[in-house]
Amino acid sequence: MSEVIATRLNAVRNEMAKEELQAFIIPRADEYLGEYVPAHNERLHWISNFTGSAGAVIVMADKAAIFTDGRYTVQVRQQVDGKLFDYESLTDTPQADYLAGTLPAGSKVGVDARLHTLAWYEATQKRLAKADIELVAVAQNPIDLHWQNRPLPECDDVLLISDQLTGAASLDKRKQIGELIAKESADVALIAALDSIAWLLNIRGRAVPRLPVVMGTGLLWANGDMRFFTDISKLPSEIQSHVGTGVSFAEESELPAALKALEGQRLLADANSANAASQLIARDAGARLVEGMDPVALPKAAKNPVELAGMRACHVRDGAAVSRFLAWLDKEVAAGKLYDEAQLADKLESFRLVDKQYVEPSFDTISAAGSNAAMCHYNHMNGTPAQLTMNSLYLVDSGAQYFDGTTDVTRTIAIGEVTDEHKKMVTLVLKGHIALDTARFPKGTTGQQLDAFARMHLWQHGFDYDHGTGHGVGHFLSVHEGPQRIGKNANDVALQPGMVLSNEPGYYKADGFGIRIENLVEVRRCDALKDAEREMFEFTPMTLIPIDLRLLDKSLMTQAEISWLNSYHTRVFRAISPLLSGDELDWLTKATQAI
Repeated sequence: MSEVIATRLNAVRNEMAKEELQAFIIPRADEYLGEYVPAHNERLHWISNFTGSAGAVIVMADKAAIFTDGRYTVQVRQQVDGKLFDYESLTDTPQADYLAGTLPAGSKVGVDARLHTLAWYEATQKRLAKADIELVAVAQNPIDLHWQNRPLPECDDVLLISDQLTGAASLDKRKQIGELIAKESADVALIAALDSIAWLLNIRGRAVPRLPVVMGTGLLWANGDMRFFTDISKLPSEIQSHVGTGVSFAEESELPAALKALEGQRLLADANSANAASQLIARDAGARLVEGMDPVALPKAAKNPVELAGMRACHVRDGAAVSRFLAWLDKEVAAGKLYDEAQLADKLESFRLVDKQYVEPSFDTISAAGSNAAMCHYNHMNGTPAQLTMNSLYLVDSGAQYFDGTTDVTRTIAIGEVTDEHKKMVTLVLKGHIALDTARFPKGTTGQQLDAFARMHLWQHGFDYDHGTGHGVGHFLSVHEGPQRIGKNANDVALQPGMVLSNEPGYYKADGFGIRIENLVEVRRCDALKDAEREMFEFTPMTLIPIDLRLLDKSLMTQAEISWLNSYHTRVFRAISPLLSGDELDWLTKATQAI
């Protein structure tokens, strides 16, 4: 493989020489800038053989460097040849700083502006200019010119989702968002996020793994009219009647011309999520850019009653499926049958597959045995799957896309006997989970303000975790939905009723074990404080799956925490027991017993 990668690097360098470029940046991204990248757009993998979900490569005339974060410290060295690439930190070494310290003044750095946000492009341009280095947007990506046997885009048909599942017609949604565009004093908005388009048009697709969207870009006017640029051949004949009046369709190749035709108009675009190329084309043609958040993001995140009903319903079925898996796992371990991580992930999915509304996983299952769980975003498909071992912990983080909703759950499971350290750390994580779940907070509160609830018990013992505590979740859409989140980092988005987020504190002991307890929760108005002087909100769990009682140290829990756990398990039993029988029901009865 090293010879193949060396040949590809040379091909890129030859194209750089033609353009008089001293460096070229290749991120793990495509023009849609989403979390998931389909195979035909995996340019970072093509140039480096790296399969991680985040990273970048900088190619120069005499060397190359790959930038990854702490999740991939081990993996990048396994997959990427150190003779061809230097290893750099994606977080500690900004690419612009690296280039400014490596290249001489007068150099030119090439980028494909479709693969970067406008905010990144302008910040990088400004930083490099201080070192007298020019950032150049190339007309053609050199990888695209030399990628032989490139995978073809997925050709799955577009799915038309009825109003009975979405709770609102496309026309009504477009009118609603159009009013928001007008409030921003804009004429038209660039709708670049694939899940925003899917939500607006009540469509889904299979073009991107784990994300049920249709690839394309939209322009939405303040009057609610929309033009969607996509592969028209994928559209069903009834698409026009489905989306209602005011929508037209065009090939993606027509987008640049449409952007140029916006001369004199005010274009609302999100500089932090939409690609730079589209905005630069419009601006250069005389459009005035109005910087603002994707106008679809908040209305999509605050789900309507029909969407919430679907989310609740799919969590009951998903809870039964995962509980059946956990019952099976306990029985197999008791019989001395220990499987590897891949077999376990496949077995878990087999229980979900019997649901006729199941579509696919909502992300690649994190099936992590023993010390592998210490890597919070571990992927058993990046190497040889490890086998379960007795007297250890098993962490499984999985989710599903159903026609009526999206799920995401993590459970940490005892495999045989566990140590007092295991129990202490699991209990501290659970205490944080409960503290966040039971929080009541006034209207206007952000996830950043609530993050410490989940960490405080770990902090009191000198521990912490490095990932965020919670992310938004879409309705049969992205399992990582913005703009809401719960984490340490700055986030000024106030939580609103109808939002669905994860509650997932954890603990990770390097080379030892990993723990995470994750439920999805719904933001609701707090009825218990409905007469309070301020409008108050609270969380209600959607996930209905037992938490492993064998891993808890009851002496570390307060009576209120014990009551929460018993109440939660009562709710789990009532919801999913009608879907189980025999040994599985016996397992559930034991797993949800009061402590």
